Amino acid sequence: MGKVIELKTTGQRAQLREAQQKHQLVRLWRGELEHGSFCGYVGGVGREFFLLWVVGDGITYDGLYVMRHRDVTELEAPDKHHAFMEKALALKHLLPRPPRGFPLDSIREVVQAAGSMAPVIGVHVDSEDESEVCYIGRLVGVEEDGFNLQEITPDAEWLREPSFFAWDEVSTLSIEDGYAQALLAVAGTPPPLEHGDPGVGRAH
Repeated sequence: MGKVIELKTTGQRAQLREAQQKHQLVRLWRGELEHGSFCGYVGGVGREFFLLWVVGDGITYDGLYVMRHRDVTELEAPDKHHAFMEKALALKHLLPRPPRGFPLDSIREVVQAAGSMAPVIGVHVDSEDESEVCYIGRLVGVEEDGFNLQEITPDAEWLREPSFFAWDEVSTLSIEDGYAQALLAVAGTPPPLEHGDPGVGRAH
């Protein structure tokens, strides 16, 4: 049975580091951002962010997610169904391989590392009603106060003008998730950008 920890103190980082060292399958909730939970293996722990190699409901690899410590409301380590899930992953020959040395101390480092690692990334931002909104695209440039993304719309069409995101509005970054990869497969090679004023993108 997993131990459920209410994360009200700085002990969260220690719990996540321990799970990483023990290669434990964990489950976590972010009650203010979504109703469901995330399951996976901790791939790294930084001051503000941590990396999770996510296992989907169908016992599949669902991508890498970089999340803020402060958004986590509950952690179960190990996941109470970890024995079954570990055996199922082994039968599918799915071996967690999170990237080593992924920078997690600042959102600028996170975005730059993700952009160099994957052709498209998912940028999740805080919206006015506290829930997350996701934008998907390729990183095209970094500025002092934020970064620019060439987005793919929910219809798998590339936008021709970049969209700007401020560093402090990003809550989560996703890499290699199935939805983003499907969009990229359909959208194909991105067209050249028309450099106008960065606009507001199209949420997924």
